[in-house]
Amino acid sequence: METINAALFILRIGLGVVFLAHGIKHARGRVKTTAWFGSLGFKNPGFQWFASTATEIGVGVLLVLGLLTGLAAAGVIGIMAVAFYTVHRKAGFFITAFMKDGIDVEGYEYVLTLAIAALALAVGGPGEWSIDASLKIDSVPLAELLDGRIGLLLAVGGVATSLAQLAAFWRPNE
Repeated sequence: METINAALFILRIGLGVVFLAHGIKHARGRVKTTAWFGSLGFKNPGFQWFASTATEIGVGVLLVLGLLTGLAAAGVIGIMAVAFYTVHRKAGFFITAFMKDGIDVEGYEYVLTLAIAALALAVGGPGEWSIDASLKIDSVPLAELLDGRIGLLLAVGGVATSLAQLAAFWRPNE
């Protein structure tokens, strides 16, 4: 069991740090990131900048702490679903950049890997080395009854949220 807790801890910390770093990068580059969202076809790119930055920082902190881990994992999956659909899917699988019209284009290998890691956390839980475990958030009766299915449902919720975001805000051909 200690090995599983160590593995979940490493996965949580690693994924959390990646998202925290991305959120901080986007926070520091507000103007550039807002313009980038606009270039992708997002309406109200300033809102997209704020929502993306806040979500990345929020899920990063929650994952590092091991607090509301399933919800944080769903946030990661939602962000990665939007990134996959709007930026990476047309470039193919491999992240290895290639040039298209003078712009680096990267495949979806990276965003898929992050989403899979988040799904593993959503289904596997935060482990005993987490605030969730300390507060007994990870062992409420419903979670015990459904096992990893709650995490899977949260992951599906993350994808559903990203689809709603795309439907509401993404207009690439306008």
